[in-house]
Amino acid sequence: MKTYDFIVVGSGISGLSFALRAAEHGTVAIVTKRDAASTNTAWAQGGIACVQGDDDSFDRHVADTLDAGAGLCPEPVVRKIVSDGPRAIQELINWGVHFDGTISDTGEEVIDLGREGGHTRRRILHHKDTTGREIETKLLAEVEASPRITLLEQHFAIDFITTSKLALDAPQRCVGLYVLNEEKGEVITLRSDRVLLCTGGSGRVYLYTTNPDVASGDGVAMAWRAGCEIANMEFVQFHPTCLYHHELKSFLITEAMRGEGAELIDKHGRRFMHEYDPRGSLAPRDIVARAIDREIKKTGGPCVFLDITHKPAEFIRSRFPNIYDTCLTVDIDITKQPIPVVPAAHYQCGGVRTNVHGATSLPGLWAVGEVACTGLHGANRLASNSLLEGVVVSKLALQDCLEKVPVSQTRETVSLPEWESGDVSDVDELVVIYHNWDEIRRLMWDYVSIVRTNKRLHRAATRLQNLRREVQEFYWNFRVTAELLELRNLVEVATLIVDSAVSRKESRGLHYTLDHPDRDDAKWQIDTVLKK
Repeated sequence: MKTYDFIVVGSGISGLSFALRAAEHGTVAIVTKRDAASTNTAWAQGGIACVQGDDDSFDRHVADTLDAGAGLCPEPVVRKIVSDGPRAIQELINWGVHFDGTISDTGEEVIDLGREGGHTRRRILHHKDTTGREIETKLLAEVEASPRITLLEQHFAIDFITTSKLALDAPQRCVGLYVLNEEKGEVITLRSDRVLLCTGGSGRVYLYTTNPDVASGDGVAMAWRAGCEIANMEFVQFHPTCLYHHELKSFLITEAMRGEGAELIDKHGRRFMHEYDPRGSLAPRDIVARAIDREIKKTGGPCVFLDITHKPAEFIRSRFPNIYDTCLTVDIDITKQPIPVVPAAHYQCGGVRTNVHGATSLPGLWAVGEVACTGLHGANRLASNSLLEGVVVSKLALQDCLEKVPVSQTRETVSLPEWESGDVSDVDELVVIYHNWDEIRRLMWDYVSIVRTNKRLHRAATRLQNLRREVQEFYWNFRVTAELLELRNLVEVATLIVDSAVSRKESRGLHYTLDHPDRDDAKWQIDTVLKK
């Protein structure tokens, strides 16, 4: 058993910023199932939303967030995160993060602000079109330089250890977790009274997604098994513009491109978005994704197109260098050709239910970022609010940790039992795991995606019940591997999404059902909360 003052599960912006701050108070272990840089944060293109310009205000940013969230965002939560944004941005800059800007006549650097869908002002700080990679790289460098932080890469978190699981005569709380050392194939035990969960989302539960392979919903599944409340899992955001190409199925075309004037068009060059919303191509993501889905079904074409060719070629290459270079590899010159795009699963607006300080319903466990549901995103996330939430709430979570369980506070010694594999054998046929994985993802895409019906949801629920039993039997009969653990978590999260979607008898934000096409504030302006 290894003991730390803090354990962080995940290595994106939430986990790294928390770890850097926590290291000032004690020892920190960061557990991450792949390389530390393999995160949703590193894949974020657009930027981070924060009030900066003289023509902007906290009230405007709050209003835009509430509007996008379709009536489910608690205003005090939104206001707290938005108003703490500038201080968090300054912390990122202090850690070495660079945002694009220009030099003023007085010799001062002025940050260049972009605009994205749903925002009424320019307030998106960015680093070209690789903002997340810039943040990830600079924070990781700071983490690796800290003598108080232990980075455990290729370590897969299996389950939390709680006092109830240990049958201790003590109040229920999280006291550690079991972790698979993937390189050695051994399970280790980690002990802490302060555990932060920041494993990101669950985009890989769908067949088509903009997310990296690591996004398999591990954190939500772990928290659910530990007894945490889960909220609003029906609200899965589909990014409207994922590149449509057989060689680059998960490549995102950032919303910032539409913020710079790109327009959605059909195969005939017709701009269609104003038929769905007066904001046109800059409408919130739920509206744009449904509009594209409808246009594809109406025309029978495989995709629509995003056109920025009316902008100067040099501007396109300098503002979006990564997208320009990547598209060129598949013979698409975005300075001369419209980009073929389709919606794809992108962001989980629900998750482990927390307050604005990241505290879950399980004492000793905090959750921050996409894995959590503070309420900031409501029924539909406003573009670029996610990185903001991660860096702001991670600081609030640390403050809450230190207040509730001070590092100096002496706790009773809790001896955690080591992992017991029992009489199990190694997985004999990985093809079974891969088959179930593929079936889940296709099932979710076909039955639980942008447009839903009761019939489709109930079919998905029935099949997932059977798959859960199959996977559970597999889990108990074979030695744990990363592939088996991901499958276990994937089927758990898929079930939570479906159960949440079945329970909401209206259409709101990202949850649209043909059986209940209207929004019903009288009955359903409430969170969907799942409890064991």
